[in-house]
Amino acid sequence: MIELSDLTKYYGELCALDHINLTIEKGKILGLLGPNGAGKTTALRIITGYLRPTSGTVTAKGLSIDRDALAIKRMIGYLPESAPLYHDMLVYDYLHYVADIRDLGDNGKNQRIRELVDICGLRGVMHRSINELSKGYKQRVGLAHAMMSDPEILILDEPTSGLDPNQIVEIRGIIKKIGSEKTVILSTHILSEVEATCDRVVIINRGKIVADGSTLDLKKESQSEYSLNISLRGGEVDAVRGALSLVEGVSEVQQTGSEDGARSFKLLCHTSEDIREQVYRKIKEQDWVLLEFSQEMKSFEKIFRELTRE
Repeated sequence: MIELSDLTKYYGELCALDHINLTIEKGKILGLLGPNGAGKTTALRIITGYLRPTSGTVTAKGLSIDRDALAIKRMIGYLPESAPLYHDMLVYDYLHYVADIRDLGDNGKNQRIRELVDICGLRGVMHRSINELSKGYKQRVGLAHAMMSDPEILILDEPTSGLDPNQIVEIRGIIKKIGSEKTVILSTHILSEVEATCDRVVIINRGKIVADGSTLDLKKESQSEYSLNISLRGGEVDAVRGALSLVEGVSEVQQTGSEDGARSFKLLCHTSEDIREQVYRKIKEQDWVLLEFSQEMKSFEKIFRELTRE
């Protein structure tokens, strides 16, 4: 559907995008994730034709952004981080104004506005001034604007920025509903947003792609590092460390607490194997009483921090 080839963008001496190569499939929700300044917004602005790259190409359905910019723009609905709304207009008037710009015609215009009012949940605010709306409803109006011409590709830049938790859940639901029919690209630095919404995640740091896959795939790739949390009664600290350090894959044994005669330990494991059985057998050999045993996988937040840290 969309292909970025060796996409590079410089602002003076600053390299915002560094030879990005990316293929985006039709009918998927792709999350473009990265810290502030990573290059997410720059990439989206180049895809939409708002900026020209320093080098590299963008194609959509075989059309080049250099030669066929207008045709590609007709395929795209774009919602920037701050929705470009006319705040002194009523929602009803604004949506009709956008529909006229899109040249939908009277019959098509009214039908499309009714559809978007239902999709974006705007029925209760149609005769209110945009200036009076909450940030969440303004985002909904902006989303309706972006979708007015029923684009094949929807690009959303930080769509839930500044929203409260309830508004985030509502916008997230709208995006997932849209994503079942269209190609959606959204940029964000909110990790929970990506996990809850996206089929695929591309993490950018300093203008380079540092990870690409589903959140589940990224977690699986990092399963060679995890920890086991145990609570024991009957074992001295040095004895526990000595015995459990002998289990292949355990790199370190840390005491994490002591209460009512029981001691808690964290076992840092560097292996792709599940070694819980070996650890349990070692505890059983020593005749210690096992009170708690849990596995702690590396969180998506930790994976993100490792991939994007300085």
